[in-house]
Amino acid sequence: MAKQLLVEYTTFEVTQEQVNESLRKNAGRLIVNGVLQRAESKNQNGRIYPKEILMREATKYAGTYIKEKRALGELDHPDSSVVNLNNVSHNVLEMSWKGDDLCGTVEVLGTPAGNILKELFKSGIRLGISSRGMGSVKEIMGEGEETLEVQPDFELIAFDFVSNPSTHGAFLSPVNEGKKVRVDKYANVNKLITDIIKEY
Repeated sequence: MAKQLLVEYTTFEVTQEQVNESLRKNAGRLIVNGVLQRAESKNQNGRIYPKEILMREATKYAGTYIKEKRALGELDHPDSSVVNLNNVSHNVLEMSWKGDDLCGTVEVLGTPAGNILKELFKSGIRLGISSRGMGSVKEIMGEGEETLEVQPDFELIAFDFVSNPSTHGAFLSPVNEGKKVRVDKYANVNKLITDIIKEY
């Protein structure tokens, strides 16, 4: 089966207070952490990532991209297997496993896309983080619904911030977080992004 671009989403929520606390405690840097991807669990795209495959790719990603401080991701998913530096918003600092959850710490960068991401967090916009990779899938027997298993040829490319996550419970939280409050302000997203772009 031919390789295709595989995109998986995970949810992320922060409050303005949490953002301010993270900036204060991390010398002006916004650092967030949470679930990046989940193994052995069917996601909203109907795909399951075997843990052995996801562990292999996470180890490779950490040993090259994270180690070399170039584990960059974009704001929204492109239709490409290449990370576009013009749209980079963040850098993954570290990853670790908690059961079947691949967790990570992510720094939001001071790039134009990173500043948009930071302002979205400050406004309480609920976002997600999403893995992007290349690989093939194979249909497996499910409970009446189509279930696709990611195959061993999978290659992890990046983790991007997105507006619609598919991995359940994959919202990231700021490091040194306080009480979580869910705020839905999607109606203001376009105005907020336009205002930020005008500043640059």
